[in-house]
Amino acid sequence: MGWPVGMSTQTCRTAGVNKPEDSPITALVTGGTGLLGSHIAEQLSLRGTTVRALCRIGSDTTFLRTLNADIIYGDLFDREALAKACCGIDVVYHAAAKVGDWGPLSEFMRVSVDGTQNVLDAAANAGVRRFLHISSISVYGQVDGEGRIFDESAPLGVGLHRWSHYARTKIGAENRVRAMHTSGRVVVTVIRPSWLYGPRDRTTLPRMIESIRRDRVKLIGDGENRLNVIHAGNVAEAAILAAQSDRAVGQVYNCSHDGVLTQRQYFNVVAKAIGEPQVTKSVPYRVAYTAGFVLECFGHLFRRKDPPLVTRHTVWLMGRRCFFECNKIKDHLGWSSSIGYEEGIPAAVADYLARTSLKASSSTKRSLETCEAAS
Repeated sequence: MGWPVGMSTQTCRTAGVNKPEDSPITALVTGGTGLLGSHIAEQLSLRGTTVRALCRIGSDTTFLRTLNADIIYGDLFDREALAKACCGIDVVYHAAAKVGDWGPLSEFMRVSVDGTQNVLDAAANAGVRRFLHISSISVYGQVDGEGRIFDESAPLGVGLHRWSHYARTKIGAENRVRAMHTSGRVVVTVIRPSWLYGPRDRTTLPRMIESIRRDRVKLIGDGENRLNVIHAGNVAEAAILAAQSDRAVGQVYNCSHDGVLTQRQYFNVVAKAIGEPQVTKSVPYRVAYTAGFVLECFGHLFRRKDPPLVTRHTVWLMGRRCFFECNKIKDHLGWSSSIGYEEGIPAAVADYLARTSLKASSSTKRSLETCEAAS
C-alpha cells in the first residue's frame, strides 16, 4: 500500500501561469549537476521532455547545456528562484541533498530536510502534478547479517551510528515528503537508490581508481559479499517510469542493484579497466570497522573538516553481508536494469579516464601559454 492522498487545487500563483493540458511535458531536476541528477536530465531529454534545472551559481552546467536544459540559478533556500523553477512544471525530480558521511548535523539538516521542504512548498504553490523524491537505502539504518534481505517493508533507522547524519536526515526528508503527500498538497513517489556509479561520477569511483593505483585498497572480509551497486542511468530510468505511473502514486521503491556483483568482482573489474593487478589483500571486517570508529572519534575530537581515511559507514557499505532487494519496482512498474555491470563499470572508468586526461591536457596547455606569455 502507498500513502493516502488528499485533494490539491494549487496553481502557479507566484507567476500567474496555468499550463494548458496539451502542452509538452516539462520537468524540473534539482541536483542536476550531480551524478544522478545529470542522468535523470539526460534520460528526460532523450524522451523529448523539456528539462529545467535548478543550479547553484558557480556550478558546472556544461553537460546540462548540451541537453539544452533551461538553467535557473539559485539554491534550495532561494524562494524566488524555486518559485520560478517550479512554475509551469509537470514533474519535479528532487535529487539535491547533502551527500557523504562527514560534516555537521546542522548542515545535513539544512540541505536535506529544510531544503526538501522548500522545494515541496514551491512545487505545491506551482501546482506541480508529480513530485519524485530521491531518497536512499541508507534510511534503513546500519543493518547487517549474513543472508538477511531487506525490502520496502523494513523499519527505518535501525542501529544508526552516533554520527549517521546522512541517514537521519534522509529519513527526515522522507517524513516531510510523506506529510505533504498525505495532506494532498503534492502527489509524491519515493525512490531509494543504493551506491551509485556511472559516467560523471566525481567522488566514489575516482577515489577507488586512485586508491587501486596506489595499492591502498583492501578487501573487507573475504570479499565474497554481494554489493548493492547500481548504475545512475538505471536509477534515472526507474525514477522517470515511477513519475509517469499512476500505480506509483504514494509508493516507495528500492532501486538498489543491477544483478549479482561481489566486492571482489567490483574491485577487480575496475582494476582490470585501468590496467592494474587484481586486488588480493584483505582486512577482517571487525578490524576495519574498529579502525573506522577510532578515526571518526579522532576526527570529531579535533574538529577535522575532511573525513578520515576510513569510517564505519564506508566499511559497512563495502563489507556488509545483508542485501537490499528491489522486486517491488520490478513487479509494480516492470522496471529492469538497462545497463549491466559488464558494460557499465568499464564505461564509467573510461569516462573518468577521459575526463582526467582532458583536464590534464587543458592544464598543460594553460601552463605552456603562461610560459610563452612570460617569455
